[in-house]
Amino acid sequence: MTDTFPARYWHRLKDGRIQCDLCPRDCKLQEAQRGACFVRQRMGDVMVLCAYGRSSGFCIDPIEKKPLNHFYPGTSVLSFGTAGCNLSCRFCQNWDISKSREFDRLSSQAMPENIADAAVQHGCQSVAFTYNDPVVFLEYAVDTAKACRLSGIKTVAVTAAYLHEAARQEFFSHMDATNVDLKSFSYDFYHKLCAGHLQPVLDTLLYIRQQTSCWLEITTLLIPGKNDSDDEVKRLCHWLVQHLGCDVPLHFTAFHPDWHLRDVPATPLSTLQRARNIAMQEGLQFVYVGNVHDVQSDTTYCPNCKEALIVRDWYEILSYQLDEKGRCFACHTPLAGRFEHYAGGFGRKRVAVYF
Repeated sequence: MTDTFPARYWHRLKDGRIQCDLCPRDCKLQEAQRGACFVRQRMGDVMVLCAYGRSSGFCIDPIEKKPLNHFYPGTSVLSFGTAGCNLSCRFCQNWDISKSREFDRLSSQAMPENIADAAVQHGCQSVAFTYNDPVVFLEYAVDTAKACRLSGIKTVAVTAAYLHEAARQEFFSHMDATNVDLKSFSYDFYHKLCAGHLQPVLDTLLYIRQQTSCWLEITTLLIPGKNDSDDEVKRLCHWLVQHLGCDVPLHFTAFHPDWHLRDVPATPLSTLQRARNIAMQEGLQFVYVGNVHDVQSDTTYCPNCKEALIVRDWYEILSYQLDEKGRCFACHTPLAGRFEHYAGGFGRKRVAVYF
């Protein structure tokens, strides 16, 4: 097994450097130099992916943990990531993985076919590329998605969606669902706190919604004093309704002090509830809160008759009131998402898987 693999999306420059064309960072590399993501490297006259077939670990989670509330609720998902990230968020909640510069941390080794087989053996409905951003290991994720599809397994991307058009088209053509981390609706926030830009993320959201069959949910981590003002939340939600539609699920999650933003307090529940109220006033039908305990705000309600259709306590489903076609039992209104016969929830378990 090798952990270097020919990478796609790059070209040679006239000055002898190689430019990576995966994402808007457009890293220009000399011999042996790595991109900002750390896992894409120039070796000789080509670029390689240094994390192919290697992972920071595999776990079986409830699908609601991704978070995806409208994608086969109650099912289990085999989750894994590698190392590195193409954004530099000062508030990263998974910094020990996404900011890792030590490949010996990637102790789990598995080729795409092994991962698909493991998902089948453990009864998982899907495989999730998560923990760090899967766009930086696009080749590994796409090959794994192809292997999963052959085995009848769905694939999920948990991503900040920061990538160029060509890579975007390939990546999302192989994904069945995605949760996009929309970090803010402020260009200044993306520039100062993430070392990135907002517009490519908005372009990706539009592409997923308008040109793919990939199920889309969105998460915004609310950070006190940084992106939690009423005005910003309102502008974010207004854009979602206008450009993506009122039935795209939105998750507001709580920040905890971490990485380089330890001087900011944790997000209070009241902030998340206030944001949720604003989002619903703007017309969004499905708005949830995360990283806190709030059953009411984690419950899915029928957009027509307002009945509680899926009641959640953390990741535990307490009540499920949809038929196998995903329609409300009370009024038969179809719920936006991907549903099938409900056979009981996976619950709050987290099971390690070893290869």
